[in-house]
Amino acid sequence: MPEFDWRSPDSYKSLQDAEITDIAWECLRRNADYRRDFDATIANSPDGQVTPEFRRRWGICFRP
Repeated sequence: MPEFDWRSPDSYKSLQDAEITDIAWECLRRNADYRRDFDATIANSPDGQVTPEFRRRWGICFRP
């Protein structure tokens, strides 16, 4: 797999027709605080799922 080049327009072609929720998800998943919180939530979850509290904290109403 080629390395992602954030400066290359070709790297963003998949987002050209993206919905606003797709763009929001791309931003959120790159947030270091979100990733740490997600990892901690999953590690402490008995069923390996995020909680409703986690979703509320991060404003997630899509992609459980």
